[in-house]
Amino acid sequence: MNFHALTDTYTLNNGVKIPIIGFGTWQTPSGEVAKKSVLAAINAGYRHIDTAAAYGNEESVGAGIKASGINRQDLFVTSKLWNQNHGYKRTKAAIDASLTRLGLDYLDLYLIHWPNPVAMRDHWAELNSESWQAMEEAVRAGKIRAIGVSNFRKRHLDALLENAEIKPAVNQNFLNPSDLQPELVAENKKLGLLNEAYSPLGTGGLLKNETVQQLASETGKSPAQVLIRWSLQQGFLPLPKSVHPEYIKANADVFDFELSPEQMKTLDNLHGVAGTALDPDQAEF
Repeated sequence: MNFHALTDTYTLNNGVKIPIIGFGTWQTPSGEVAKKSVLAAINAGYRHIDTAAAYGNEESVGAGIKASGINRQDLFVTSKLWNQNHGYKRTKAAIDASLTRLGLDYLDLYLIHWPNPVAMRDHWAELNSESWQAMEEAVRAGKIRAIGVSNFRKRHLDALLENAEIKPAVNQNFLNPSDLQPELVAENKKLGLLNEAYSPLGTGGLLKNETVQQLASETGKSPAQVLIRWSLQQGFLPLPKSVHPEYIKANADVFDFELSPEQMKTLDNLHGVAGTALDPDQAEF
């Protein structure tokens, strides 16, 4: 993976190009904080913004995009379907609602956020299939350029693929040195899905880890930069999040160094130090 800039891209399985680092907005408060952080990210060179209905900040993210003055076609924007909106009719309405809140005519990527909401444990596969049908129709209508999933494991993917006409392009998961999820990553690759990494810094939990700090010292970079670089060298698409302009900018400064195979292996061995992925079949939401 010989990347040189934030504007470099992966190519999804439908030919759509997606910038290699996304700006995450999970836990970013709506209002001025979200608006200003998105604006700072675009000004720092990010061209990929990741939000979700569940984050409650789509309007503010849209305001930040608008304030930047950037051409829409130069930006890649992702949102996600929240749990109570699974099913055909609700998904159709949810897509339109996200577009309205964001102030956009189309989304570049739309994901089913969780595969198995607690309220739908007895018929999750059927509802995912219905939601997928609505998402496929939105692709054909020009409202969405690519569709995918988040937090899906193999059994959820297998069930979805039984009736899907359009193959998922992305599976976004908790991926960082604390949880590499190797079997899932391999399954996604086998199916042609890009592995997107949310919480690439372990939701901040890896930044103070002694091993990460030692590697930061060795490379002359920050712990966050080391972790984002690790994610890229794994072939993942990291979604770092910050609300501080200096960190937003620094998180993109990862193209002037490379981690050695030994350094990569050292990070690979940090399993569990900042928690592991939540089992979607046990999540209580």
